[in-house]
Amino acid sequence: MKVGCIGLGIMGGPMALNLLKAGHEVHVWARRPEATEAFKDAGAQVDTSPAKLARQVDVVLTNVSDTRDVEQVLVGNNGVIEGAQPGLVVVDHSTISPTATRKLATALADRDVDMLDAPVSGGQQGAKEGSLTIMVGGKVDVLERVRPVLEVVGKCITHVGDHGAGQITKACNQLIVAQTMTAVSEAIRLAEAAGVDPKAMREALLGGLGYSRVLEVHGQRMINRSYPPGFKTRLHAKDMGIVLQTAADLGLPLPGTAQAAQWINAAVGQGYGEDDSAVIAEVLRRLTPPPKEAGDH
Repeated sequence: MKVGCIGLGIMGGPMALNLLKAGHEVHVWARRPEATEAFKDAGAQVDTSPAKLARQVDVVLTNVSDTRDVEQVLVGNNGVIEGAQPGLVVVDHSTISPTATRKLATALADRDVDMLDAPVSGGQQGAKEGSLTIMVGGKVDVLERVRPVLEVVGKCITHVGDHGAGQITKACNQLIVAQTMTAVSEAIRLAEAAGVDPKAMREALLGGLGYSRVLEVHGQRMINRSYPPGFKTRLHAKDMGIVLQTAADLGLPLPGTAQAAQWINAAVGQGYGEDDSAVIAEVLRRLTPPPKEAGDH
């Protein structure tokens, strides 16, 4: 298939390269022209606008930061909608507002363009490996049309409902990750403060009911105190804002989510916005006494 990729960051970039390796004809566009050079060298065609890209492809994948960014590249000036031919499919892998997603799907449908909201989980490593989890909202028959493309970038592809359901499912993912990450950072800090080796503590918990992928991956980052993204803290903060706004719209209290969001917001406020969001462990370390030496009581 002819595939257009809009957004070539830590998620969209590896996805585009995997599509090239799989033999798809790939067109790319990014807000910063210099970001397209590596993809041109790899065999992609660089287009000068989302509209021009849309004219030449069967499916468009978007991977941009926020709701307004998606709105701009899809329905803004020189956006996808201006170049879209009937039958085009737009697959938005960004994490954005479910309400905005539904409005975008309606606007595109008026031009005979189908949309799937298909946010992903798995981080940069999953994008590189083509092993992302993809949660899809939209029509089942549209998903089946583009499944050969999605199977290049993801291994677990689940249809979860109509337009917006993918974004709601991603919101559920983000609140679980945030709260689990908070718990892991507190466990590591407790072990440190009590003079217990956090490496040994983590190793023990990985074999029990306390196991989680967050403990395995982010727990190691917290112990190493090394936080290359991954998933940037400022983007996690944005996602948590979407979760809490969605809950507020539904009149739904999510107290654990609200507390976890404050840790992430604090990390951004302390200058960690470009680091992986596991860096909340450093916020906790700043607020607590130094750990005891081994054997202290």
